[in-house]
Amino acid sequence: MRIAVVAGPDAGHAIPAIALAERLSAAGDEVIVFTGTRWADIRAARADGLPPVAIAELPGLDLVDSDGDDTDAGARLSVRAARMTTALTPLLEAQSVDLVVCDVITVCGGWSAQLLGLPWIELSPHPLYEPSRGLPPIGSGLAPGTGVGGRVRDTLMRAATARSRRLGERQRAVARESVGLPGDDPGPGARLVATLPALEVPRPDWPDNAHVVGPLLWEPTDLTTEPPAGDGPLVVVAPSTAHTGVADLLETALEALDPEATGRPLRLVVSALAEPAIPLPDWAIATTGRQDALLAAASVAICGGGHGMLAKCLTAGVPVVTVPGGGDQWELANRAQRAGVGVCVRPLTPATLRSAVAQVLDVPTIRAAARAAGASGDLTDPVAVCRAVVGAHRDDPAGDRR
Repeated sequence: MRIAVVAGPDAGHAIPAIALAERLSAAGDEVIVFTGTRWADIRAARADGLPPVAIAELPGLDLVDSDGDDTDAGARLSVRAARMTTALTPLLEAQSVDLVVCDVITVCGGWSAQLLGLPWIELSPHPLYEPSRGLPPIGSGLAPGTGVGGRVRDTLMRAATARSRRLGERQRAVARESVGLPGDDPGPGARLVATLPALEVPRPDWPDNAHVVGPLLWEPTDLTTEPPAGDGPLVVVAPSTAHTGVADLLETALEALDPEATGRPLRLVVSALAEPAIPLPDWAIATTGRQDALLAAASVAICGGGHGMLAKCLTAGVPVVTVPGGGDQWELANRAQRAGVGVCVRPLTPATLRSAVAQVLDVPTIRAAARAAGASGDLTDPVAVCRAVVGAHRDDPAGDRR
């Protein structure tokens, strides 16, 4: 098959898309990823052998906002998506693809597929964030309410967010109609939910076409780094790559984990896509090398709670101290804490961070829970899902010509 994978350029979305593309390529498919072009350069710099995957520029990333769509979430995901759909559709047609897989927030991929009569799949690079009649609104960080009081709380919270959701649906319908699609979106042929079962929340209305496929992890480098010398616990600090991440995480971690303050010989590695802008003490180093290799030796990781790093830590069986910022980090940090795999820190101070790290290091059950989470649950093969969706389309092609 020839498959197009469409995702935005941010690491939390581009990396899972590339990881999926490599899985599909290794299975014998021809794959092209439409995303930010810097990922082509990053991937080309890898010296180790990788499955062949083409990376092309996702059109419209540099569109000039003339309607305020970069300050209104609904318009940004709808009006701007319509412009990107117009630019992307002829590129997909020229590639003669059999299937489109699009990131959950890069909706132009699905819209273009519908215009071309192609089957398409939605990729969620995190847990399923669809609203549910059995959960509080996603982003609250709350566990599902129990008892009469808890159910009433969740019902009232869902009602409070319903107006915003309806507004977003109306904006999206207008944008779809502007490119020649019906306002009512029939949805994808399948949903790939790229998370660990331990990070999902049971819901009574799980979609029949949603499949938990496990985290789609990918290392943007083949460089490995030796941690600092010594036998003290190794702490990996991974500042968030998201613009909504907490500021000053690294500075606070250096103050909080100074061996003179902790009373224990900690070793610290700062892991990021770029070198830090501040000097480091002799008990800490910085690296842009592979995180999976570092985590294999780590005792604890400090991160913002973004799904990519959180899933990578748990896959390695490493407990986490999360310092959530905006976006979905608060939701995920609280899910991780409820699962017993780490500690959520807010507000961020040297004292609160130091205490959280000490708790994770000193409570064996937290590490045990992290190891169990990394090995939890049955997963569906995403390649098999792609094959099934294309097969169903070939059996009933009219079903996807919306």
